[in-house]
Amino acid sequence: MINRTKLTILTLITTFILPIAPSVYANPPPWAPAHGWRKKHDPYYVGYSGRKWDRDYGVIKGECNWETIGTVLGGVAGGAIGGSVAKGGDRAVAIIIGAAIGAVIGNRIGKSVDDNDRGCIGHALELGSDRQTIHWTNPNNQLDYEVTPLRGFTANGQKCREYELAVINNGDRSISTEKACRAGNATWKPY
Repeated sequence: MINRTKLTILTLITTFILPIAPSVYANPPPWAPAHGWRKKHDPYYVGYSGRKWDRDYGVIKGECNWETIGTVLGGVAGGAIGGSVAKGGDRAVAIIIGAAIGAVIGNRIGKSVDDNDRGCIGHALELGSDRQTIHWTNPNNQLDYEVTPLRGFTANGQKCREYELAVINNGDRSISTEKACRAGNATWKPY
């Protein structure tokens, strides 16, 4: 008798109660690494401005892949980078343009910031979460860089971010707080 009662209750639950219970499925957050569901259904990384990126270059995990960014940027120079890279499809990378970085972190070190570093800074602004530090080392000048996006804001209709930039040279840290706004499809410009 007891087994029959349990079976009846179980049948009622599975027949009437479970079908009306809400199903709870959560989509992964847009900044989560692509594996599992995301890799199969949404292979892109959604950037701060809503642009989809095929690659994160390690930014999601907190380390920018300096060499790979350099390969993507190739021989494209300075201000032309944003437009050229943006058309590269799966070979696109965000980049920060302008010379303001050099003035902030010191003339000597500022001149050492190359296009790969600018790519890492731009992609960190594009894909990094608030308060997430992204770091890399430039093997050419032996400088270590850290970018930490602090907060987002809107200025003149553009999406912008405030961030902290640290440059480490032989143990000496130069830290500055900067602001940059999206200037185009794949470019950030100091604000």
